[in-house]
Amino acid sequence: MDDVSISEAAAEIIKKSALESQTDNLPLRIAVTKRQDGSFHYGMGFDDVGNADGEDKTFHSNGVDIVVSASSFDLLKGTVIDYIELEAKQFHFVFLNPNDPNYKPSQSDND
Repeated sequence: MDDVSISEAAAEIIKKSALESQTDNLPLRIAVTKRQDGSFHYGMGFDDVGNADGEDKTFHSNGVDIVVSASSFDLLKGTVIDYIELEAKQFHFVFLNPNDPNYKPSQSDND
């Protein structure tokens, strides 16, 4: 699957944040860069610039419009963004990206 998607939990937080910051009419831009050591660095934010070069990929997942630049797309194919509790009461967005060398699929990903 080549889509970039967002879990229901992540979508809920993203939509709430968009409403609070009055950016609920803007898509969420997802980006990734590959560092010299091969690790991936992710970024996301509401896109108020738009598709300047006309090459963005767009997706819709759980009520959120997503925009990915052509330069990030190959590194993000198949990525799911989730919002999970990593430690007690410490919730974070995580990028479940099969293209990331540090990605370790869970057993449920293989079912």
